[in-house]
Amino acid sequence: MDNSPGGIRLATATGRWVILTTVLGSSMALLDSTVVNVALPRIGEDLDTDMAVLQWTVNAYTLTLAGLILLGGALGDRYGRRKIFVLGTIWFAIGSLLCGLAPNDLLLVGARALQGIGAALLTPGSLALIQASFHPDDRARAVGLWSGLGGVGAAVGPFLGGWLVDGPGWRWIFFINVPLAALCVPVALKHVPESRDPEHHGRFDVLGAVLGATSLALVTYGLIAPQVWAGVAGVVFGAAFVVVERRRPDPMLPPSIFRSRQFTAVNLVTLCVYAAFAGFFFLVALQLQVVSGYSALGAGTALLPTTVLMLLLSAKSGELGERIGPRIPLTVGPLLCAGGMLLMLRVGENASYVSDVLPALLVMGLGMVTLVAPLTATVLASVETGRAGLASGINNAAARVAGLLAVAALPLLAGMGPEAYRSAEEFGETFRRAMPMCAGVLVVGSLIAWSTVRRGVRGAVGPRPECRVNCGVVAPPLEQAPAREH
Repeated sequence: MDNSPGGIRLATATGRWVILTTVLGSSMALLDSTVVNVALPRIGEDLDTDMAVLQWTVNAYTLTLAGLILLGGALGDRYGRRKIFVLGTIWFAIGSLLCGLAPNDLLLVGARALQGIGAALLTPGSLALIQASFHPDDRARAVGLWSGLGGVGAAVGPFLGGWLVDGPGWRWIFFINVPLAALCVPVALKHVPESRDPEHHGRFDVLGAVLGATSLALVTYGLIAPQVWAGVAGVVFGAAFVVVERRRPDPMLPPSIFRSRQFTAVNLVTLCVYAAFAGFFFLVALQLQVVSGYSALGAGTALLPTTVLMLLLSAKSGELGERIGPRIPLTVGPLLCAGGMLLMLRVGENASYVSDVLPALLVMGLGMVTLVAPLTATVLASVETGRAGLASGINNAAARVAGLLAVAALPLLAGMGPEAYRSAEEFGETFRRAMPMCAGVLVVGSLIAWSTVRRGVRGAVGPRPECRVNCGVVAPPLEQAPAREH
């Protein structure tokens, strides 16, 4: 039996162990990006915080994850994918433990930032480990099994999060990561072979990562505080980031990749789409609890239809996109999502789930199904095969940056006061202002897609997505460049 990199067979015990550890690792990071929203009202009440802290509870994690995810993938290629995956898992578990133990809001936000660093290390490694570990004949089935099981985890996440918040308490949405990591790490060390990219060379762009993360942190602080000086400083650091990336021989974000008009256009669509998604799911979890009177479990369960639809239909959507081209799905999908968000305006006090909440989430879910798989395929098809992994990483980071800025800016634009989540009347009023804003951003994304995305399907000759099941509501799936045969 061959347990060397590129030789593991899916039917063996080792193959099953590899699937288990990669699913556990990626699921921890995926779930933490979604279940925290359900816990926000309880966190605010328990720690006696204002709306700004709830925003930072979400954004501290997203900030470090978005700023470092490209660097995390590069570290795995250089020093060993298993090594960085295990390090990220341990780091994530320690951050989770500190989140659960946090006695005040400041330490909670700091621990969430630590969690994000761990997620940036382990997230890129999950799919990369599967590609590098399995025999070429089993690789596609292994990736399909990994993405399918990850989709099931994503669907269960909000339900599990709500149950934990209503049961043992919100701290357990973080504590639960510790035993998962305790299982994941020894399995990875025992059964997953180490692998590296032999062609990876050059220096790491640490300066670029620091400048990019600092820029995002300052802009986010400027929007949440709000403080004009922080926003201006963030723009200055962002300009310095662009200058550094243009001059470095091995930049984290090569400007040359944006010479592809298609790649640039699809990333603009990504920014619009995932900004709206992040704002929507952040506010809806609060709306259902603060205004409609749902429990945390009820709110988490209520949001299941969107993820279940993506779990069941995303692969079919990807096939349809390959046949008809990306332009129509990337135009129609955001419009359907915008319609679902406008339907959420019917959700207020004493809202009926069947007649008010469910129709909005079904329309929203159908829109997400329509656009997410073709979006990933178009990103990969717009660049050379050797840059597919980089293109996917940039697209994933762009989605998380969009979500970061949306969660920071939307409450400000909607006029939410620091105590808004404590008042059903005030929060409901600002929610009704926020949903049309999210819908408007989606319409802009639809117009960009219609006017810039080509009709043809370059995916027929370029790299195609290996993750056929797409269930992430915070970012498109990470893809890798096609693995080299050994």
